[in-house]
Amino acid sequence: MAKTNAARVLDGLSITYELREYEVDVDDLSAGAVARKLGMPLEQVWKTLLVKGDGKHLGFALLPGDAELDLKAYARLAGVKSAELAALKEVQPLTGYIRGGVTALAAKKPYPVFVDEELMLHDVVSVSAGVRGTQLLVAPDDYVRATTATLGPLARPR
Repeated sequence: MAKTNAARVLDGLSITYELREYEVDVDDLSAGAVARKLGMPLEQVWKTLLVKGDGKHLGFALLPGDAELDLKAYARLAGVKSAELAALKEVQPLTGYIRGGVTALAAKKPYPVFVDEELMLHDVVSVSAGVRGTQLLVAPDDYVRATTATLGPLARPR
């Protein structure tokens, strides 16, 4: 299995992780599909979203696969007046990653990372390794350290 740049970041920080591959279905890149393929509970498979705030703010939001981003909560945590999801066409030019493979680790620029506080309820979580079809299984503490993330309430149930 080829190492991704995200895995190399974790290596450089001496963080233990597991790379897990799964078969990609481009018609269903949902966290639910990834969770089924990995055999993991959906609340342990986390998605990374690119968020824009007023002016030039860009940041990543990480939340459980079974939740939606609360944009007002994101804005409060990020210290911006308002927030919206970045348009899909903007994601790759800004991050270097395609939909289904977005990760806050080793993105084109070191955007701030905001993580829903429920991350800390788990022993291990799955996040994108930076390519479709590969996930990183990592301890929440280690993910927060690797991304220098800010924790707070971000998610609302679907």
